[in-house]
Amino acid sequence: MSGGHILAIDQGTTSSRAIVFDGDLRSVAVGQQEFAQHFPHSGWVEHDPADLWTSTLAVCREALSKVEGGAAAIAAVGITNQRETTLVWSRKTGEPVCNAIVWQDRRTAEFCARLKGQGHEELFTQRTGLLLDPYFSGTKLAWILGNVEGARARAEAGELVFGTVDSWLIWKLTGGRAHVTDATNASRTLLYNIDENCWDEELCGILGVPLSMLPQVKDSADEFGTVDAEHFGAELPILGVAGDQQAATVGQACFRPGMVKSTYGTGCFALINTGETRVASQNRLLSTIAYRLAGRTTYALEGSIFVAGSAVQWLRDGLGIIDHAAESQQLAEASDPENRLYLVPAFVGLGAPYWDPDARGALFGLTRASGPADFCRAALESVGYQTRDLIEAMRADAASIDTAGIVLRVDGGMTASDWTMQFLADLLGAPVDRPQILETTALGAAWLAGHKAGVWPDMAAFAETWHLDRRFEPAMEEGAREALYAGWQDAVRRTRSK
Repeated sequence: MSGGHILAIDQGTTSSRAIVFDGDLRSVAVGQQEFAQHFPHSGWVEHDPADLWTSTLAVCREALSKVEGGAAAIAAVGITNQRETTLVWSRKTGEPVCNAIVWQDRRTAEFCARLKGQGHEELFTQRTGLLLDPYFSGTKLAWILGNVEGARARAEAGELVFGTVDSWLIWKLTGGRAHVTDATNASRTLLYNIDENCWDEELCGILGVPLSMLPQVKDSADEFGTVDAEHFGAELPILGVAGDQQAATVGQACFRPGMVKSTYGTGCFALINTGETRVASQNRLLSTIAYRLAGRTTYALEGSIFVAGSAVQWLRDGLGIIDHAAESQQLAEASDPENRLYLVPAFVGLGAPYWDPDARGALFGLTRASGPADFCRAALESVGYQTRDLIEAMRADAASIDTAGIVLRVDGGMTASDWTMQFLADLLGAPVDRPQILETTALGAAWLAGHKAGVWPDMAAFAETWHLDRRFEPAMEEGAREALYAGWQDAVRRTRSK
């Protein structure tokens, strides 16, 4: 290792990014590229696997070109990725059998309902901490095997492999020598026993998935393979991998039980660290692996919201109300607070704590006076309401953890909006802390790799590097807060499909 920098790959739902961090954990170079989204049918969302790979390759080269010494300055590579997005490709040629099925995709809703009707959900939840919902990888993989011509026969013959986006990128970066994933990504597949830390043969059998397709599961800081020199000009070790929300949990230094982070990107994902104890949710949250280091597993409860930042994208791309996302705050500030609109952004169903894949978006409270400013306000407020749903469920579930003085650490693109963060604090009745480094997802992946490489500090020292940019204190009266939230709950009830 000839340098002390870390290359963090952050492969997201709408774009791929690469960030180079120096030995002082500072971002010194960035590359970013958006790629196409494909919607072949209502409720279906796909990515071209080639786009995931070529955009990742391009942004890494862009970032490295801005660093003195290029690849020679890099000690290790960390990868974080959109989770649950599902790919299947040839073990021999590396050619995908179809487009990647994105985590937002709802095509397996009927299959999930059938599995629930057969009484399987309790077993899946007991073993994986997840619910039977189209969100997760397992039913997507089953769909590919059952609907892509020849896929099942090829899989059973050992010709095909499965992976989430991290596995796909590592396969490509290493020239097909490494078929691996980490425990956090594995825990999102419906196929991984999070208590035993292994693929579950019985669950794979129920979904019809051959065990031979599955990648080797490693710790989140581990040896995942070596990047071929042809890609960046030098061989580089891949030493850290985590799904995006777990990487953000690490990047936010949420290492103590009871610490909570919430990431606002395409969707919104809140995780509360529950330590080495797996907490079984009674409020339809997910039990998941927060990270696994040196063979020791730390668990979390997670609430998943499918639409957060994508609601602002809808204002821009679907309605044409704004030209840029930043305009949404300006319009929201100019709206009439007496013209109360509720947007329930169930564009691809509702996530936690409702888990209603058939719900669809709705807007309540429209009058002749309603206009673009009110639409923007409703879209931004929907993020606060949905987060409140999650925090209420966490407080009820985590009885053994002190959540009375909860402070929410936030990150992601939407946190740049002071207006949105203040509304969030007001609605939660709790402080919201925005860190100085908002790229916490990439930072988490970088820390995992850098710590494994021996060039970055240990967990305790890393936690001390977390610095506050701004704390948003609640300023709304409790009566007003509860009245707003009651209106939201009524809107959700009227939106639900059942």
